[in-house]
Amino acid sequence: MPDSIQMPRRRPLWLLFALPALVVVAAIGWSAFWFYAASQVDQAVDAWRAREAKAGRVYDCAKRSVAGFPFRLEVTCEDASVTLLAQTADAAKDAPVTARLGKILVIGQIYTPGLLIAEFTAPATLAGRDVPAMRVDWATARSSIAGLPGVPERVALVFDRPTIERAGGSVALPLARAAHVELHTQLAAASTPDHPVIDVAADLAQASVQDLHPALALPFDALVGARLTGLKDFSAKPWPARFREIQAAGGKIKIERARVQQGGMIAIAAGTLGLTPAGNLDGELQMTVAGFEQVIPLLGIEKILEEGVPQATLDRLAPGVKSRDVDNLLGSLDRMIPGLGRMVRRNAGAGLAAVVNSLGSAAELEGKPARSFPLRFVDGAVLLGPIKVGQVPPLF
Repeated sequence: MPDSIQMPRRRPLWLLFALPALVVVAAIGWSAFWFYAASQVDQAVDAWRAREAKAGRVYDCAKRSVAGFPFRLEVTCEDASVTLLAQTADAAKDAPVTARLGKILVIGQIYTPGLLIAEFTAPATLAGRDVPAMRVDWATARSSIAGLPGVPERVALVFDRPTIERAGGSVALPLARAAHVELHTQLAAASTPDHPVIDVAADLAQASVQDLHPALALPFDALVGARLTGLKDFSAKPWPARFREIQAAGGKIKIERARVQQGGMIAIAAGTLGLTPAGNLDGELQMTVAGFEQVIPLLGIEKILEEGVPQATLDRLAPGVKSRDVDNLLGSLDRMIPGLGRMVRRNAGAGLAAVVNSLGSAAELEGKPARSFPLRFVDGAVLLGPIKVGQVPPLF
């Protein structure tokens, strides 16, 4: 037998309790941190609301609550509203416009600081003294902001099946709808704190807009990528003041690529737009269009000819020619041979299409024959060759 038997060494009892104690301390510390962060939410939101109010955007929340313990913060705002003041070019005449929606849920994960995700509960209503009441609905709506608490680096807003209807009557009138809408913005690599540059991307699927322009009434898909320069900072200010600063700094809206498809018509465009001292868009986009024959009816040229040629149109296309002379001539043709004047009007529409078509050059787009031509913006007027096809309101 061995001379001695070694007994196992006894470990201190306090080690048995050290690990559970550390877990308890960590849990208490984590809980204290979470409740402290939750207590700061009201202060942070109120400070943000004060900054936005100075810019004419007044946010309010009837009931606000914080939940999500232990790993995230969930801030719920019920009966949310925003009132917009002086956010258009005609700010002196603007009446306040108020948008309301039922609930907003903002989520911040503890382990991904700087990222906020929000979900919006439909519907929303929009009303004002000079604005018809509208109802906005959607299947899902969410947003994300990355880069907080400083200047946001990326912002995304996504809607599934959004619709806008004019309310107030016995029957709601549809104004706009889409199957899917996305808007993304981010700071460009060339951005600096005193000269930020923003990249913007918009994606619309099966979108349509009524009562704005016939070309927008039929469903279309659109994908636009642009870069905005001329900003000085991201301090809160009304949009007209922001656009005025961009114009003074020589800022530009560079459309890097835009693609629109509507039925058999496909169009792409790229170019640069600026702002005039009066706040109007000015510049040129180079367009390439396949299925160009579908564009002319959407621009309303044939309808103009059917109903009579307005003097303003003749002043643009044939200075010196009087509208009454053209209409009298077409009426005389109808008296001589019934229907002849109408046929001439229709042929004139085809002739104008040929004229506009001749302004560009032959091209190919996605394997289809196409035409390439400039789309000019002159002090807010949108010109396709010599023909004015639209007017963009001033931005300030």
